[in-house]
Amino acid sequence: MDGLASFRKGGVIPAHPLALTAERKLDERRQRALTRYYVAAGASGVAVGVHTTQFAIREAGLLRPVLELARAEMEQVVRIGGVCGPTKQAVREATLLRDLGYHAGLLSLAALANANNRKLIEHVQEVALVLPVIGFYLQPAVGGRVLPFAFWRQFVEIENVVGIKIAPFNRYQTIDVMRAVAESGRDIALYTGNDDNIVLDLLSEYQGVRFVGGLLGHWSVWTKRAVEMQATIRDHRDPLRLNMEVTDSNAAFFDAANGFHGCIAGLHEVLRRQGLLAGLWCLDPNEGLSPGQMAEIDRVYAAYPHLHDDEFVAAHRDEWLRG
Repeated sequence: MDGLASFRKGGVIPAHPLALTAERKLDERRQRALTRYYVAAGASGVAVGVHTTQFAIREAGLLRPVLELARAEMEQVVRIGGVCGPTKQAVREATLLRDLGYHAGLLSLAALANANNRKLIEHVQEVALVLPVIGFYLQPAVGGRVLPFAFWRQFVEIENVVGIKIAPFNRYQTIDVMRAVAESGRDIALYTGNDDNIVLDLLSEYQGVRFVGGLLGHWSVWTKRAVEMQATIRDHRDPLRLNMEVTDSNAAFFDAANGFHGCIAGLHEVLRRQGLLAGLWCLDPNEGLSPGQMAEIDRVYAAYPHLHDDEFVAAHRDEWLRG
């Protein structure tokens, strides 16, 4: 398949969680099952080795095994891998992704928190020599930084930049990126990561530039419904109400009330309820649900039954969990 052409066309790209045993070892059977779920649900791609997969897989020696497990199940979808760290590490990770057959790297700039625009651009250029790059505008609350319009205007001129995940949770900063792409005239795919406005982003346009899809941890759960929603969003009878429902659900899953402490465990809880994960375990034993978060997940489950895909998962779960 032409992965980059499919990526530019757009769609639903879940950020892949990490399946662990109670001993916090990689659960290969359930890890494969998750990837199979996303492909069967109609996701256009999957992002692996990103925040939802837990950045600590690198220190735990799990980056390559996790990437390989996912790659084996993703022949017909866009394959995206996370790229992190200072330039040498980022180039090394991009090389690994290229060698494993991934189409592009989602590039985190968190390791360059104090770098100026010139250093950031040089960093991106080095990685882009190895692998097509997807930029990542991450909100400061979870390790990102404010990146000015001037940075994005330079960023979009880098030849091997193919997309940007916009996730500053800020409308002004979101418009900065859209404006930079509009002024460049380049075919750069914009994906929403703004968990507080997923639906409105998919409806937004700036001087002819639109979001073509979402690359979201939120879409690692209830994925089948996300695919259906994304495909029909512009014809939805009440998109403002849908935006509120999706945002409310996201707040529960990502633990917005507690500074996103339970964001990964919240997703794990949804997948555990569906039988895809055996538990909520994260590599860091201090990561878990916040007080009151379970009740919030119960609430949104009851409030928005039309958003979950439990029946779809139940019908196929045993198949996905086989060997």
